[in-house]
Amino acid sequence: MKAAKGTVFKYGDNVDTDVIIPARYLNSSDPAELATHCMEDIDKEFVGKVSKGDIIVATKNFGCGSSREHAPIAIKAAGISCVIAETFARIFYRNAINIGLPIIECPEAAAGIDAGDTVEVNFDTGVITDVTKGTTYQGQAFPEFMQRIIAAEGLVNYINHGK
Repeated sequence: MKAAKGTVFKYGDNVDTDVIIPARYLNSSDPAELATHCMEDIDKEFVGKVSKGDIIVATKNFGCGSSREHAPIAIKAAGISCVIAETFARIFYRNAINIGLPIIECPEAAAGIDAGDTVEVNFDTGVITDVTKGTTYQGQAFPEFMQRIIAAEGLVNYINHGK
């Protein structure tokens, strides 16, 4: 996957793992089951509106809270192709890459993109294009090794298949 394109779901600061996937659902590790509850404590309409390829945009400290891998798994299984934020909690950043969920930090994009906008992300260059507004932002490109991990659908697959 070298690029993503989708409709934006927009959130603010400090979206923690407990609202990404509430603790009451952590008895399941099935990605499809987790996806049915993704974001429900912060956005009741998310699961009913999200489509494969859509993008989450948030401001500061996305994915803070407990270090559960369930949060990026739920986001990815819900169909989100990329998360753009001003900043990410470090453990969320690591977990997202480990399971093959593309995430990109770009404060300008996080501030300028609105809910409902159509956005394209080029992972090779880090260019984020708000197609709706005709604006572009320069995020950080993924290093080639991270792109290989994401293409393999996560670190375990990457290691097991020697890509």
